[in-house]
Amino acid sequence: MTTRQLALDTLLKIEQNDAYSNLSVAGALKNNNLEGADKAFFTSLVYGVVERKLTLDFNLELYLTQPLKKLRPEARNILRLGAYQLLFMDKIPAHAAINESVKLAKKNKAQYAAGLINAVLRKISTNGLRLPKEDADNYLEIKYSCPSELINHFINSYGEEKAIGILEHANGPQKIYGRQKGVGLVVLDPENLSNLPNDIHIQDKASQLCCEALDPKPGETVFDMCAAPGGKSFTIAELMNDEGVVKSFDLYDHRVKLINDGAKRLGLKIIEAKVGDAEKYDESLGLADRVLCDVPCSGLGDISRKPEIRYKKITDIDLLPSLQYNILIKSARYLKENGTLVYSTCALNPSENEQVVKRFLDENEGFKLKEQRTIFPQDEDCDGFFYAVLVKGDNA
Repeated sequence: MTTRQLALDTLLKIEQNDAYSNLSVAGALKNNNLEGADKAFFTSLVYGVVERKLTLDFNLELYLTQPLKKLRPEARNILRLGAYQLLFMDKIPAHAAINESVKLAKKNKAQYAAGLINAVLRKISTNGLRLPKEDADNYLEIKYSCPSELINHFINSYGEEKAIGILEHANGPQKIYGRQKGVGLVVLDPENLSNLPNDIHIQDKASQLCCEALDPKPGETVFDMCAAPGGKSFTIAELMNDEGVVKSFDLYDHRVKLINDGAKRLGLKIIEAKVGDAEKYDESLGLADRVLCDVPCSGLGDISRKPEIRYKKITDIDLLPSLQYNILIKSARYLKENGTLVYSTCALNPSENEQVVKRFLDENEGFKLKEQRTIFPQDEDCDGFFYAVLVKGDNA
């Protein structure tokens, strides 16, 4: 199977099954022996097309007599693949991008559209990237390939300057961060993560900053309430010099196994991973000096790594704050007097962040806010993130 064919198959899976791009890419790589340049080309094609979909569709429809959505999925995604190569990949010759797209059409139930695909891609090759006029209502949407609903959300939440910074950072390759023996690092060869030494674990910089804000000490007991795949638990254990206890919980056995396997690989002995529901209080677990409550969220800070998130409707996340608050309430019950509780999300959304924390403080005496921080991706060159440090007791 050619690299472009695999990219097309993966894009169709993402579109038709509403699948996450990162999981779809990982599955395709697991089942196909791509190495080096082919692997990099494949991942660039899939992530790039999903990421730039609105920009690509705008450019394609300049030369179509009907909306792109009326074409069959195979033809539509072949056009996007070809256009992405022409508009955003400098090292791909135009003739290769066009000819290989026509070949894909002939092999993928799109023979009827081969001539159309050839003609449209040739026009794109000649005319280059086109955008609406800067005063057009859809200018930002097309330029950054982000729905106006989400753009307006960012502007209303954080102001236009911050919003533009988020959008600027959302497209293109992202830095991969990790930790080795307790030290943060940047992965210089992100295409070969499977070849990293066993004592390195991948964890975004923002997530590492969250663990540092928890400030765990050697000898303490720490609960990580929504822990899988385990990156925060690993960093917490490292910050504790592998002395004390880290109890890591997740809903499912296979995700708990990820934590246990990772801890074993890293040689971390204090992590105790087990199945646990963060929405239900379990008195038998005892109390902790520190609790990390990294809750399920919209992922609006993670649109650079999971680009399909940007296309979801904002209203789809309306029920999340209730879930997040419930987990925070249950997590707080595990905290010892004078203990520290960190609430965190990878969302850039005040209703999931500051408003949940405010509700918690308004409705729960004995807690005070020590620190609250929104990490903007353009400021730290990492994922967007939020954390709040809460302390319990007279010394709060």
